[in-house]
Amino acid sequence: MAGLLAFSAAMAVGSTAIAAGAVINRFSDPLRDYDTTSAGPFDAATARLQLVGHGAGTTAVLHVRGVDRSVSGRTFGAHLHNGACGTDQPLLAGGHYNHDAHSGAPKVVISDQTEVWLDVTVDASGAGNSNSVVRFTPTAGARSVVIHAKPTDPATGGAGDRLACLPVEW
Repeated sequence: MAGLLAFSAAMAVGSTAIAAGAVINRFSDPLRDYDTTSAGPFDAATARLQLVGHGAGTTAVLHVRGVDRSVSGRTFGAHLHNGACGTDQPLLAGGHYNHDAHSGAPKVVISDQTEVWLDVTVDASGAGNSNSVVRFTPTAGARSVVIHAKPTDPATGGAGDRLACLPVEW
């Protein structure tokens, strides 16, 4: 479930200072599997996303735990998507959330500055962490963080098949 807090004092997330009055949305849940008919590395994984809105935009922090240790050292693409998250329903998540597209920009640029990219590299304990700072605040709605099979290609934003997702709704 999302929790919404307004901070009255400064705090730090990683190395990014959070100003007074920042709005924080937190989401934590088991990942939803996009293929329940076969085993995958995220079948028993959980994830936590924190979105911190501040004057300069948004800081997103993703923590994934319980990933199969056999994929230790591999990097998986992870992105904020436009749609909801559903077990066995990868298309429900829609495309990447893109600020240019949501703001009606005449040209939509695909980059780590117009989308929230949170690629994670799994460590020996089956965990991965990521963060992203963008110059915008994503609009509220039924969204998701989708974990993909490959690292994000910076030229196209693509990251292969969709493996699992975290519900992100506020």
